[in-house]
Amino acid sequence: MRRIGLAVALALSLTLAPLAAVAQQAPNVPKVGFLGVGTPVAIAPLIAAFREGLRELGYIERKTVLLEVRLAEGAVERFPGLAKELVALKPDVIVATSDAAIAPVRRETQTIPIVMVLSSDPAGAGFVTSLARPGGNVTGLSTLSPELSGKRLELLREVVLGLSRVALLWNPDSRGNLLDFKETEAVARSLHVELQSVELFRAEDLERAFSAVTKRRAQALIVPVGNPITVAR
Repeated sequence: MRRIGLAVALALSLTLAPLAAVAQQAPNVPKVGFLGVGTPVAIAPLIAAFREGLRELGYIERKTVLLEVRLAEGAVERFPGLAKELVALKPDVIVATSDAAIAPVRRETQTIPIVMVLSSDPAGAGFVTSLARPGGNVTGLSTLSPELSGKRLELLREVVLGLSRVALLWNPDSRGNLLDFKETEAVARSLHVELQSVELFRAEDLERAFSAVTKRRAQALIVPVGNPITVAR
């Protein structure tokens, strides 16, 4: 988590360095917006790591940088309103933690720099032109999750001898999860492994989802990153 925070802070330093240099001489210190999906408790380690990364680069909160945090608390439908609220504050840069957070922020502004903490497929989602040359006002980190999904199943098959039934817990509303599912499904066919699709739209569906996994006698479970998994982890 600290490395994620430091990596994002390094990206921010390109934008904030000139402002931080004059912060002691002017009352207008740089402002950073932060938009996340989790609850304050769930996302606390990420926020702490982010603050630590900023401190290591010389940005002290409420002295040389201001941090405006907005959390959807598991309700992705809140993101558009929170994104609009953050952009209205006119921050110098906005950190968005997931695809669901990046998209509405990008719709609200094409000028304020946006730093992605984790995007499953930023080029495919249209956030950037390419990983090598993002273009526009969005940059940051990608999980490269779809490319790794098949490898996860291959590794799982090596660990669990005689593996023939695997359940995948995923959210069809998440583009990242959808890409994970399609890639895993393709590899499962090539490995002659039965892939059991278990859809999860909200954290309240967890009990039903695990009941389905047990009932269908899955030998292993794959849990990709994304909402509402992250919130209910």
